[in-house]
Amino acid sequence: MTLLTPPPPAAKLALPRIALGCMGFGASAWRPWVLDEAPSLEMLAQALDAGVTFFDTANVYSTGRSEALLGRLLRTAQARERVVVATKLFFPVGDGEIGLSRRNVLSSCDASLQRLGIERIDLLQIHSFDDATPVEETMAALHELVVAGKVAHLGASNLRAWQLAKMNFTARANGWTEFETVQAHYNLLYREEERELLPFCIDQGIAVLPWSPLARGRLARPQDVLGTRRGEADDVADSLYGPPDDPVLDALAALSAELGIAPAQLALAWLWTRPAVAAPVVGATALRHITDALAASRLQLPAEVFVPVEQAYRPRALAELPKVARNQTVLTPAGALDDASLRSAPSPMRMNTSASSSSTPGTSTSE
Repeated sequence: MTLLTPPPPAAKLALPRIALGCMGFGASAWRPWVLDEAPSLEMLAQALDAGVTFFDTANVYSTGRSEALLGRLLRTAQARERVVVATKLFFPVGDGEIGLSRRNVLSSCDASLQRLGIERIDLLQIHSFDDATPVEETMAALHELVVAGKVAHLGASNLRAWQLAKMNFTARANGWTEFETVQAHYNLLYREEERELLPFCIDQGIAVLPWSPLARGRLARPQDVLGTRRGEADDVADSLYGPPDDPVLDALAALSAELGIAPAQLALAWLWTRPAVAAPVVGATALRHITDALAASRLQLPAEVFVPVEQAYRPRALAELPKVARNQTVLTPAGALDDASLRSAPSPMRMNTSASSSSTPGTSTSE
């Protein structure tokens, strides 16, 4: 048996303040609010031009098409060396395997590398916890990818604190690579991870990447929470956040009017006042969503500003997300042939994004 020689230790992962979530790029046939190929490529190019350098996708998004489109951007713009590429594995791509078995971890990573057209993934994340696979098998397989040089850093997503602890402490006991980041459902309308997960991450030095930082757009439009295509098609928002008359939304709208800052920007700025939060994962289907997010990253607001909004919060039950979305269509998996066709397609038009951010609250497709 050939022993793998570990590559030089990777430097600690440096994270920009904003990650662009790529769930909204790929094929509207997968979910109705997702952008198709041409507008997806244009939006990705606009994000890069505007200054976004952290892109977060997953193998399951648009059944692999999101990864393929992101890979196209990296080649067209010759941007690989200046961006952080993150992706996830767990869910099946088409009729593929689900879970975190060694076989699925290794094969899913190889397939993502092929679709992205890169040699190493900067941040590979598990998309969920796998009750059916021993954590030793999963963490050994992930470490194998790091040793092989296919992955630089590891992260997790959608774990309870005890699950994250079990997996990291198992890796530590065996001298394997640990998770450096965790994507968590965390925003002004859902703060239940403050109970256990965030304190654990603070103690362990794990960077938190909040997904759905704008609560599926509700925090961007506190007085019109259902006024988008995603709001109309969303099958889980009410179960996560309750009816669209939450007092947090009223408090956020009042603070926005007082400060003259868009609600979306305030909701993002609040996250950077929270310990352990590194980079919210923000979705976008319009340029204003990107410029709003970048404008929010430049705000320097003290935590005291948000006290009225925080005081309006009422604790919720811990939320569970469905394993398979009811409004998702499984497509033929994107692969080498799809990527070849992408390479032959015209390059997306670049736009000048140097203008200041719009103050009009925007719609987000945050994951």
